[in-house]
Parts: sequence; structure tokens; C-alpha cells
Amino acid sequence: YPDTIQHVDESKHIAVFNKGRFFKVWVFYDGRLLLPREIEQQMERILADKSKPQEGEEHLAALTAGERTPWANARETYFRSGKNKQSLDAIEKAAFFVTLDDSEQKYEADNPVKSLDSYAKSLLHGKCYDRWFDKSFNLIVFKNGTMGLNAEHAWADAPIIGHLWEQVLYMDPLELGYTEEGHCNGEPHPNLPGPQRLQWDIPAECQSTIQSSLKLAQALADDVDSHIFPFKDFGKGLIKKCRTSPDAFIQIALQLAHFRDKGKFCLTYEASMTRLFREGRTETVRSCTMETCAFVRSMIRDETKEERMRLLKEASEKHQNMYREAMTGKGIDRHLFCLYVISKYLGVDSPFLHEVLSEPWRLSTSQTPLQQVELFDLAKHPDFVTSGGGFGPVADDGYGVSYIILGEDLINFHISSKHSSPETDSHRFMGNIKQAMLDLKGLFDFNKKAIK
Repeated sequence: YPDTIQHVDESKHIAVFNKGRFFKVWVFYDGRLLLPREIEQQMERILADKSKPQEGEEHLAALTAGERTPWANARETYFRSGKNKQSLDAIEKAAFFVTLDDSEQKYEADNPVKSLDSYAKSLLHGKCYDRWFDKSFNLIVFKNGTMGLNAEHAWADAPIIGHLWEQVLYMDPLELGYTEEGHCNGEPHPNLPGPQRLQWDIPAECQSTIQSSLKLAQALADDVDSHIFPFKDFGKGLIKKCRTSPDAFIQIALQLAHFRDKGKFCLTYEASMTRLFREGRTETVRSCTMETCAFVRSMIRDETKEERMRLLKEASEKHQNMYREAMTGKGIDRHLFCLYVISKYLGVDSPFLHEVLSEPWRLSTSQTPLQQVELFDLAKHPDFVTSGGGFGPVADDGYGVSYIILGEDLINFHISSKHSSPETDSHRFMGNIKQAMLDLKGLFDFNKKAIK
């Protein structure tokens, strides 16, 4: 059963999950989109609904979190007709999926590490049954009013969902606003039809499949070692004084940190956008270069600052050139993948393609770009700072690193790995990243006139 992407052009409703129950909520009424206070009215109705989940309903979404084949078989067997098909259609044809989460998540200044790590893990996987992972994105609203997104990756890359989220961060407080009592501006609608409870008939055999998927998903989720770290020592402003690309600076620091963390180099993936091209998505920058390795070795051994600076400049220039080439269609990995697809179509076995495409990316990295900097001034509105987004590790014994450069003085890092790997530790790696960033900064003399 191959997965397919469905495009629903005229969706006028959303699907909402709360306390084990699914609801269909129309977001259009009387020929127009609901106003914020009217949407709030619908959410209040769901929160006030005291009905219990139906048999098998509470954990149903775990089918989307486990292996694909059991979900496909269950779908074919139990969701082809009747109320189950109608309810499944209501979810799958919804514009997006909303979870009114019954947990509380937020950044706590007096406990930043634990609070942010908990926040990240909740958005990444939740309880494994309170996110519909097949949807393009899940909007997750926590009990205390904080919120975030969980996006499925097949249809789009991080900058797309990031673009949306920047609009939300701007529109919600600055354009739409709230009353003093905390309600959305405006009035409730006197005649607005309420949300519809979705109805299910889930037999015992299907419930068994659901529980198997849930058990598998929870084991995977429990294994994720996720860590968010706001790096506040310096940011883009100081890096630019070094006459170095901020992305190159961070990528080289990641290589130094990884070598200190594991004592070796590894094949490294950095995502570059190819949106200069129609329907372009990403290309890979293989950022563990010979030049970067030479610089890292100079930082490990006893070497002069001048030599380290020379090697850093070479590594930075190499990285920037590779990034430009990747952006302009001169990378290699998407071409290799296309050759692989063609080889499968032609039935040609290529030992070269098999080997090159089976190499694990033990360090997978991505920068989340801040795209609409004109929307609001982060210096004036520090509460609007986003932590950015993250992802799980690509290799079982590797790291996933996402970072977002915010304003002039902040870089947020998301680190992920697996607890089950004896080689990795997300908090340890972040400590190495912080030290590597400071060590790179230490090479520069900021008193010199040339870099003022």
C-alpha cells in the first residue's frame, strides 16, 4: 500500500481532538470565514463537552504513528464504509488537525532546560495518540494557552511552515488582539451551529491493532533525546563582524563540536533551499569538507592563532561556495537520487548508487530561516521570539541539529538523538556546540579597527 498525498482544495472545516474525542468544526458559516471570537466559541463548546470517548476512539490516531502496513490493513478492513469512513473522511479532508491538549507547556525562565525540552518533545510526538501524524500539520494548543505545530514532511519543508508561523506570531497579538478578560476581540455568534462529534464503530480486532501501533510509537518517542538550547552569548551581529557567513560559522562550529563529542568526523547533511527553481525544495550541502576537517584538527592540536584563522577562512569560503552551488542546482545529492529512481525503473543494479545512497547521515543539520523580519522588531517585542523548529535524528547513532538565527544576539539550537545509542547525548553535544562557538569567537580580535 503506497502512501499518497491528497490535495483537498475546498476544505471548509477542521478536525479537533480533545480528551480522546474527535470533532468536526466548520470554519465557514453563512458564506464567510468565522471570526476569531466565533472560532473561540466553537473551541469553548468542545472544552465544555463532558461526553466520554467511544470504544477505541481515544487512541485511534496511534494508527498514524506506528508502522504503515498495519494502518493500511486496518484502513482497508475497518474504515471502508459506514460511519468509520465518514469520520475518517472528516479528518483527512479537514484543512488541518487541531489538538486541544490537556497538558501545559511553556518556557520557564527559572527552569529553561527542562521546560523547553518538555515543550519540544510534546510538539514532536505528544502521547503518540493525540496527534494525527498523516495530516499536513497539527496545530497544538496547550491547556495554558501556549501553542505550536507538528508538520508532516512529505508535502513541504520547514521554511513553508515557518513562514506561516511568523504570520501567526504577528497577527495574533498585534492585528487581532484580545479583550482585557482574555477573549478574542468581537462577539459570539448567536446562531452558529456547534461542533459535530465524529462517530466510530471500532471492533476489538482493530483496537488491538491500535494498541500495537501505540506501543511501538511510544517506544520510539521515549527513545528521543530532545534538547532546545537558546545560545545567548552572541549572535549574527558579532559573527558578521568576523566577516564570516553566520551559517558557515555555525556549521564549522558543529564540526568542531562533533569531533570533540565523538572523536571522529562523519558524513554531514545540511539542507539548502532550491526555491529559485519552480517546485524546487532542497539540496544537500555536504558540510564536512576537507577544509573544515583541517581547521578542526588545528583546534585540537597545538597550533598558532594565525594558522587557525587561515584554515577557518578557507573552510568558511568552501562552505559558502558549496551552499551557493547547492542553491543554484549544482549540488550532487538530488541528481544521485534521480539516477537511483531511474535505475529502479530500468531494472539496472548500480553498486555505486547503492553504496552512496546507503551511507548514514550521522549529523543531519538544518537552519530554519527567519523570513519576514519586517513584521515585528524582536528587540521591541522579545516575547514574540520563536524557539524555531526541530526534528528527530536521521541515524540511530547520530544527531539531528536545527538552528534559527534570531535578531542580532540569539541563536536557538534544537538537538536530537536517541537514548538507546551509547555514542550520543543531546545535552553533552549542546555543551560541545556552545564551547565550539565560543572557541571560534576567541580566534578574532574585536579591538582591531578592521573588524569594528
